[in-house]
Amino acid sequence: MKKLVVILLAVFFSSISLAHIGHYNKFDKIEMEILRNNEVIGYNNYFFKRDGERTIVKNQYKFEVKLLSATIFKVEGYGEEIYLKDNLISFQSKTLQNNKEKFVNLNLDKNSKKFNIKGSSYSGGASLKNIVGNWWSHKILQAESQISPISGSIKEQTVNFIKKENIIINGKQYKTDHFKLTSKDMSLPDDKKLNFDIWLDKKTLLIVKVSYERMGNWEYRLKNVE
Repeated sequence: MKKLVVILLAVFFSSISLAHIGHYNKFDKIEMEILRNNEVIGYNNYFFKRDGERTIVKNQYKFEVKLLSATIFKVEGYGEEIYLKDNLISFQSKTLQNNKEKFVNLNLDKNSKKFNIKGSSYSGGASLKNIVGNWWSHKILQAESQISPISGSIKEQTVNFIKKENIIINGKQYKTDHFKLTSKDMSLPDDKKLNFDIWLDKKTLLIVKVSYERMGNWEYRLKNVE
């Protein structure tokens, strides 16, 4: 049975690996709402622009956590990924987290065939196998490691298929595959550890929901697609 699951996953991932950026050609915008303890506290939106073989994906995000009308946690920022055909060639982001500035500047080095990263928590080289850890792309479920879109840190990850689920989001039903994404290094502190449940819509291959626990129950839910 375990071998059968492995084979099915291999077939699934090999099929979607052929359609990464090209698969998103029909989308101009993906809007996600951010919830904490079932209360909407912000948004995470992606905008797509195409110019020949180049695709630019812009990301805007903002959320705010309040306690007794006082703001205890606030994040606001933006990012921009640029792809040539199916290959990431650059990524930049700036984030203000509780008045602390964080950033990432990533560029493809064609000579060394690596990414050069200068970030607020990591500067150095990175394998092209890494993916920027954003929620617009199903490719995050294929990667062995991801680059933080806020600080540039690199974390190895493990992705496991949980089960098929029918879920309802904002009154719409989705037939999804439920995955668990966790850090490969489980000795990391809890605030540095990857630990996400991810629901992928089988029809559109869009991530429609992400949930995790960290000082409450957090969710990213698909709100609108254009």
